Amino acid sequence: MRRSECHPLLRGTRTGKFTHEFSTAEMESLTSICDTVLPPLPFNSPTTSTAAERAFYAVSGAQSPIPDEVAEMARKRGLVEIVLLVRVVLWILATRLGTLLLCGSLCFCEKWPFVWKFSEMPLKNREEALRRWFKNKVFTPIRAALALIKLVSLYIFFSRVDVNGDNPSWEAIKYVPEIDEHPSKSSDVRPLQKGIIEPNNETESSFKKSLLQKGIRIAGDDGHTLSVECDVVVVGSGCGGGVAAAILASSGQKVMVLEKGNYFTASDYSSLEGPSLEQLYEAGGIFATDDGKMLILAGSTVGGGSAVNWSASIRTPDHVLQEWAESHKIPFFGTSEYQVAMDAVCKRIGVSEDCEEEGFQNQVLRKGCENLGLKVEKVARNSPTGHYCGSCGYGCRKGEKQGTDSTWLVDSVNHGAVIITNCKAERFILARNKNGSMRKSKCLGVIANVWSDNITKKLHIKAKATISACGALLTPPLMISSGLRNKHIGRNLHLHPVLMTWGYFPESDSGFKGKSYEGGIITSVHKVVSEESKSNPKTIIETPLLGPGSCAVLVPWVSGLDTKQRMLKYSRTAHFITIVRDSGSGAVRSEGRVSYNLSEEDRENLKKGLRQSLRILVAAGATEVGTHRSDGQRLECKGIGKEELEEFLDNVSAEGGLLSLSRNWNVYTSAHQMGSCKIGVSEKEGAVDENGESWEAEGLFVCDASVLPTAVGVNPMITIQSTAYCISNRIAALLRK
Repeated sequence: MRRSECHPLLRGTRTGKFTHEFSTAEMESLTSICDTVLPPLPFNSPTTSTAAERAFYAVSGAQSPIPDEVAEMARKRGLVEIVLLVRVVLWILATRLGTLLLCGSLCFCEKWPFVWKFSEMPLKNREEALRRWFKNKVFTPIRAALALIKLVSLYIFFSRVDVNGDNPSWEAIKYVPEIDEHPSKSSDVRPLQKGIIEPNNETESSFKKSLLQKGIRIAGDDGHTLSVECDVVVVGSGCGGGVAAAILASSGQKVMVLEKGNYFTASDYSSLEGPSLEQLYEAGGIFATDDGKMLILAGSTVGGGSAVNWSASIRTPDHVLQEWAESHKIPFFGTSEYQVAMDAVCKRIGVSEDCEEEGFQNQVLRKGCENLGLKVEKVARNSPTGHYCGSCGYGCRKGEKQGTDSTWLVDSVNHGAVIITNCKAERFILARNKNGSMRKSKCLGVIANVWSDNITKKLHIKAKATISACGALLTPPLMISSGLRNKHIGRNLHLHPVLMTWGYFPESDSGFKGKSYEGGIITSVHKVVSEESKSNPKTIIETPLLGPGSCAVLVPWVSGLDTKQRMLKYSRTAHFITIVRDSGSGAVRSEGRVSYNLSEEDRENLKKGLRQSLRILVAAGATEVGTHRSDGQRLECKGIGKEELEEFLDNVSAEGGLLSLSRNWNVYTSAHQMGSCKIGVSEKEGAVDENGESWEAEGLFVCDASVLPTAVGVNPMITIQSTAYCISNRIAALLRK
């Protein structure tokens, strides 16, 4: 299959004019910073001299239209205050006085007026200025502004594609995006076709007709709002919403599912990092906490996170279930009800325990653990044992991963459910409860906006039961904007914070086959145990999917030369992720605004995980290892002894984020969000009860990761789906009464 045959939205070719509104002076400074981050350099390597590598060294990160694309993405995805700060810094650097204030003697020159603007400074001076800013503890806002430019410019440089789906740098860094020239016949099937309505393919009249044809009753149309009726409306189609839709539709309820993302199938996917993140993830994959400390990945497409996760299908650990059942007093987590749910979930999504062939990174993890005598376990996946796909995070082109879009949602449409894409819930419809219930309000349905130029009317959906399943980042803002006030809504947000380590394995000196981006993404896991946590590990080590753009974002910037040298090693650099079961938590009370605080316990557990990761990489035979700390912390491994290694490890730590008052800092990542609308035995203990029903509004249920009482400590897909299985069966029983 050629790139031209994938979905147009996933090809990545840009159309239209830039709308960033940055001034000429601001763009002059921005272009200079892009050139400083990734400058054209002479090629002086005596060992390699391919044409692709020479061209890579010669290219600049400021080549047109990259600076405009950086400005466009920063304006579109950055927080308002950070974008404003970026523009102020760029304006200051466009003046001689401003450059003098921020760069000091680095901008002095011998000719009148004896001071350069930033764009006029020689490369070595500009690089030194960036290094100083990145280390500066006092002017952390400037550091944050420049870090955003660095992040976006490198991401765009390494992920942007031309009309042929190619990037000029990929040949040099030996990156070949996965593309199956002979996809299976099943990849051309649209499993949800008979139940899906895609407003972008409809007109006002055909949209109403499609609803009627699929069994949805039209209750009214006043020209501005289209009123419809069903039994159950589910907001979100991911791990929670997909399961809920299937269970309730199969119980005889007429179900409508609202999904703000698009519907893609295996034959639509392109495996291209840039356009895939843009279309399949919340905020185009550029979603950060308010302080810039953590980058968050969350699915935003039909199937939600299950369509783009890395297939890990790990059952809820026994000690977590015991904690939830006993300490949090949620009994069903400790009963056979939940065990039956996990069995049913694993069966429906085709979980397999074995892996026929591991990819490069998992080979390294397994070998390093074995050489140290450490336990390494297989990771079950919702895909066949022979699944060897390294790009499932961009949608599984092989059609083998069993997300909700190919399992539970298929079951739902087979029982009459209707799925509307590009449809975003605005608020729940709440009325005063007059039936004497302990709940003050009654939920009557939801008001939603259809994101389509063809359809201008709002949707007013009346339902007997309304289910919020739009995830731990979006369920709380939706409930709060609807008028709910329970103090637990939006709090207790757990993110499974991640820090990474890396090790370089030259192809000529290593027994490991393949490239870093090939093979199953997660097939092995090492649990970091200590004397105090032998039966309750707080930290695990796995391997990630890192496309070139994402990798370049996380690699610490030391100099332009160092960045290019690092990226030339991309395909043979193994990365490990250290994931902690966080005791610290955050809050999300409005859409796109997340705050989060690591606890000291979390920092300590991350530090232990980082050090263990580095030991494993060294034991596996890496020639160089390091972390992603801002100072480029790394160690050449050739000939080192145990004492030298331990001395290096003693300096490894979990530093604060961009805005911390420290010389060195980290960028954390998160792919798991949970707990922000937790179950509680009373409204004083949680936002919803054991049935997932809001303590404030009768008929309003939550059925996603936000109901989990705490962090899980492992990849949470099975936990979310099993919890949703229990809750949705309880909702079905309530509706039968």
